[in-house]
Amino acid sequence: MKDIFTPDMRLSDMIDMNYSLMQVISRMGMGLGLAGMSAGEACRQCGLDTHTFMLVCNVYSFPEYVPSQEDIAAVDISDIVRYLRGSHAYYTGRALSNLESSFNCLLEPCGDGRKAAIMKFFVDYKSELEKHFAREENEVFPYIEALQNGRRPEGYSIDQFEEHHESVDEKLEDMKNIVMKYLPSECDSQMRMWVLVSVYGLRDDLRRHTYVEDNILVPAVRNLENDGE
Repeated sequence: MKDIFTPDMRLSDMIDMNYSLMQVISRMGMGLGLAGMSAGEACRQCGLDTHTFMLVCNVYSFPEYVPSQEDIAAVDISDIVRYLRGSHAYYTGRALSNLESSFNCLLEPCGDGRKAAIMKFFVDYKSELEKHFAREENEVFPYIEALQNGRRPEGYSIDQFEEHHESVDEKLEDMKNIVMKYLPSECDSQMRMWVLVSVYGLRDDLRRHTYVEDNILVPAVRNLENDGE
């Protein structure tokens, strides 16, 4: 499909169309103080590749947007990694911390056994997510940086990452169902809705994150591998 966001659009206008783009802007190292600039001008100010930034914004905002081979070939892989690292920091820091605090507050009226069981489910998911991101930080990103520096580490390829790249949002469906269906009526209804909004938001964000990895990062790195052969 035709690009909906273009470099001549102001960041503020893009945010008006999809306020969740504030997350993309933050994760790529931009501040909201640049919102009055065009996207292209803001990218130049921050040392970002404009094409890569616009591609992530379009993919993040429009589910029907599919990057072309030309889009992938023109991507700045370093900026994709910058976005992914910023996402990891957000998920393992603020997002999960806020959600954990909200769960603790929501479950206050529950008996100790039920509260402990639900919190164990949450803590186990948090640990799984942290391990997933740690593998990318410690294995995949250093591998990509080696390729960019003209080295091809033996025993690894981006195909291995793709083969073992599991979804990280499935357990959020179970978490959503627990909050929606299986908590006692004593739990505060407003807090329950707040937790559900947070779970839905995290789920959708993680799905976009995974899409960027599978449909932009992987093919771009595969091109880099092929260039080095």
